[in-house]
Amino acid sequence: MTWARPVTLISALITVIVSGTVFFHLVEGWSLLDSYFFTVVTLSTVGYGSIVPVTALGKIGTTVLIFTGLGIFAVAIQQFGEFTLRRRMRKRAKRIEESEEAYIKAETGKDTDA
Repeated sequence: MTWARPVTLISALITVIVSGTVFFHLVEGWSLLDSYFFTVVTLSTVGYGSIVPVTALGKIGTTVLIFTGLGIFAVAIQQFGEFTLRRRMRKRAKRIEESEEAYIKAETGKDTDA
């Protein structure tokens, strides 16, 4: 995994958190701290319920926030899985190559590097 992918995911997450914070501050009239808290709690799927949107626009914004957060989380899981799989495949290929070299050396008595 290149550094571009994690940086993009982190940037997307920060953008969603900032956007959600500003959105709820403006739409629901909450303080920036309450808006930030609600955004993070909603994205993390904890959902304490201590703060809830009361306006229609706030409720719609919450559903958009939930689906956006789930999308980012799903992509992050996929990227981590891909990274792990590629690392395992590289290790396995290296072991196979080392085994083949050892077999050739044992059969012929010659080193494959020469």
